[in-house]
Amino acid sequence: MSEQSQRWPTVSVVIPVLNEELHLRDAVEAILRQEYPGTFDVCLALGPSRDRTEAVAHELTQRFANLRTVPNPTGATPAGLNAAIRATTGEVVVRVDGHAVLPDGYITRAVQTLERTGAVNVGGVQLAEGTTPFENAVALAMASPFGMGGARYHTGGAEGPVDTVYLGVFRRSAIESVGLFDESLIRNQDYELNIRLRAAGGVVWFDPQLAVAYRPRPNVARLARQYFEYGAWKRAVLRMHPGSLRLRQIVAPLALAAIVVAFVLSPWLPIALAVPGIYAVAILVAAVTTGARHGVGSVLRLLGVFPTLHMSWGAGFLLGRSL
Repeated sequence: MSEQSQRWPTVSVVIPVLNEELHLRDAVEAILRQEYPGTFDVCLALGPSRDRTEAVAHELTQRFANLRTVPNPTGATPAGLNAAIRATTGEVVVRVDGHAVLPDGYITRAVQTLERTGAVNVGGVQLAEGTTPFENAVALAMASPFGMGGARYHTGGAEGPVDTVYLGVFRRSAIESVGLFDESLIRNQDYELNIRLRAAGGVVWFDPQLAVAYRPRPNVARLARQYFEYGAWKRAVLRMHPGSLRLRQIVAPLALAAIVVAFVLSPWLPIALAVPGIYAVAILVAAVTTGARHGVGSVLRLLGVFPTLHMSWGAGFLLGRSL
């Protein structure tokens, strides 16, 4: 691709924003520092925040000519993404979260990967990074196949076609042709959009060099709620697209169901307790192998983090109400 700007596609960066007073400035400034050879603009979809997010956004629009805002009255992520996409015209749409900080060169690399591969969406690694011991343990668990099932956007891996990627850099023509994000999905809307893109013949491409930092939830309660919601909305997506089912998506619900059944049967069939026993041993082995080089504290915290991820996701999948 030529370095002349007219040879590079125009880019629109879209960000759904809600209660991001502490992070929005860093997110926007990281985008506007990108040295993209072509032209790009940024659109913030502002939800009804309870903090000073709108004031920060207004300040930023006064500083940067290529930054604008649109309202997102519901505050829901897919509605905000769609509002921002419809308000922009870039040939390439870069999805960013309000607390994500893009590394230097991200947009240029992503556009190059789109052009090189012919994909309709490219993305990379959700690079979990904590600032507290608990967050660091969650980050370790998220990068572990035992914690998150081996999806490449969590664990890394070879470049190539995948089911889904973190965030996403899309060809506008492709996402408009399949109807943008499904606004009925509060969670898992990215995965569902990628299902439709792939069903339409497009390729979703994983590029491990496109790594974006992500900060995990700060405590057990918020982590459990997050993964309960993930499980519930995954089930909603599977109802919509049964053929999208992957083995890694049902391991946690099956494990939870097996453990519950084992405890129910144990008064009459004590051998059933072998099921939770095997799971406990697996947790111990995974915690040691994942956290040992980070210290005993990390191992101990992982003993709680791993089952929180698994059991919350499984409970959400089995019991959660979504649609």
